[in-house]
Amino acid sequence: MTTHPVANMSLAVPLEEQFKCCICLDIFTHPTSIPCGHNFCLECIEGFWDTKRKPECPLCKEKFKKRPPLKINCGFAEIIEIYKSTHLCGKHRKPLTKFCTSDQKPVCVKCTEREHKHHTIVPIEKTSLRDKKTSIKQMIHARRRKMEQINNSVDLSKVCSLLITAIEKNQARLVEELEQKHQEAERRAAELLQELQQEIRELQARGIELVQLEQSQSPVHLLQVRYMKVLVSLQSQRLNNRNHNKPFSPILEFPISKSTPIHHLLEKNMISSLTAKDCCNDHFSSLFSAVDVTLDPETASGWLVLSPDRKKVAVGSQKNNLVLDSPRRFNSCVCVSGKQSFATGRRYWVVQVGNKTDWDLGVARESINRKGAIAVRPDSGYWAICRRKSSGLNACAGPSVKLCLKETPQKVGVFLDYDEGLVSFYDAEAKTHIYTYSGCDFNEPLNPYF
Repeated sequence: MTTHPVANMSLAVPLEEQFKCCICLDIFTHPTSIPCGHNFCLECIEGFWDTKRKPECPLCKEKFKKRPPLKINCGFAEIIEIYKSTHLCGKHRKPLTKFCTSDQKPVCVKCTEREHKHHTIVPIEKTSLRDKKTSIKQMIHARRRKMEQINNSVDLSKVCSLLITAIEKNQARLVEELEQKHQEAERRAAELLQELQQEIRELQARGIELVQLEQSQSPVHLLQVRYMKVLVSLQSQRLNNRNHNKPFSPILEFPISKSTPIHHLLEKNMISSLTAKDCCNDHFSSLFSAVDVTLDPETASGWLVLSPDRKKVAVGSQKNNLVLDSPRRFNSCVCVSGKQSFATGRRYWVVQVGNKTDWDLGVARESINRKGAIAVRPDSGYWAICRRKSSGLNACAGPSVKLCLKETPQKVGVFLDYDEGLVSFYDAEAKTHIYTYSGCDFNEPLNPYF
């Protein structure tokens, strides 16, 4: 398959340049695509063609037999709006190229001329990179100090070897024990040195990437999203979780055990690192508490029939008009809530959906609207996935996300980490990940939702 040469060149163009119309040289307004694949403002391309006898592409010069019909590219327009919301000033709609050190916030040129006129303003790239470089240097310095402490401890162990020689004649048993402890201490010191050296190499690599980012055209997004996560992860998981600060004394404090590898600590503390293997081993039970979910009949739609033990639900052949209408009952949508309520901690439960072709599954706030038509999406208090006969499996993310799996799940595991704002769904039989909502703002207790 051949690729248009101009299109290939666009791959090397900075991100924000791809959002600019080559005619007006401004960010797209009502972007539209023409048959050759290039994008322009609707008004710009129409005005350009009005000056030509035959319509052609302003970029690749491809000519068209007749003037193509133009429509707004809605998908591209949404992407542009998202880009504007993170890279443009909300008040003046100008690029965020400056940083106000007085208010500690990014600003545009217009802001520096008005609201922030008498504040201290610096280029945003220099401020962000300087802070990150300083943080990395401090972390490298701390680890080098720790290496010096370990080297000093190793020197002390050599002195202890002389003591071992002095008592060999009359204390054979003690000598043997001390020798074992000495070897263990040296082995531990070597392991710690190796781990610290590896961390220094990784931090130095991050420093190189920061230098490369000085040439980047999009520091706001890359620095805030990518490097904040990298630095927080290195600082909190590796420095705090691993006991570097414990005094290292190979002779006076012999019981030194092999530390847990860093990647195991990350798996233990982050739901996003759960694998299929984690979901079925003994270690998993220490992460999440299993919940014996029961259905709440007070919330059940009149179309639903609950089993006596409140463990199963099915759609009846006709609506039960004898049930009392309560503020918590779904009166239009065929739904039901779980009896249990969660406001903290980690929970999981497994639901057998079988071959059913029409179901919803997830969690919802206690205060959700249950009357009339409801919108199942996070901004309405729902975090769920659903299956429909017509559209298959989807995440109700608003807009919905199509979930393409190799096999349709028969049993679905729901994993809730309330404090971290995470809701994950797994195929409990295939032990594969289905979908995860992250960064959720729950605000109030949650119930299982069906």
